Amino acid sequence: MFKENRQTRIMVFGTFDGLHEGHLDFFKQARKLARQSFLVVSVARDKNVFKIKNHFPHLNEKKRMILVKSCFLVDKAVLSGIKNHIPHILKERPDIIALGYDQKAYVQNLKKDLKNKGLNVSIIRLRPYKEKIYKNHLLN
Repeated sequence: MFKENRQTRIMVFGTFDGLHEGHLDFFKQARKLARQSFLVVSVARDKNVFKIKNHFPHLNEKKRMILVKSCFLVDKAVLSGIKNHIPHILKERPDIIALGYDQKAYVQNLKKDLKNKGLNVSIIRLRPYKEKIYKNHLLN
């Protein structure tokens, strides 16, 4: 386990084009990874959402940031990098990166890339929450 005398920084990533029960469960699962957790949520940039999903989100990145910041489970919300995802992770210095069950983009060499930059981080994949129901493309 991690040091008991400080909060464990846990970082998650996503589009968060509206918050639903699946997102709240995602945040709760991430927070439960440590006794004293500090949850940092990285909100995807509009351009990157388009690259990954082949469409822009319904809400722009500023509106999605406001939405995420207002969530009681989130300690800090940040915008992701536009061209390189590594610098904004290094700036936040998470102890743990919690990935959603379906997150595939940018994660292939993530642990190695961060270690090469001096950040040794645990990467944990979280469980789906009613995956056939709580997906934004199904809810929209």
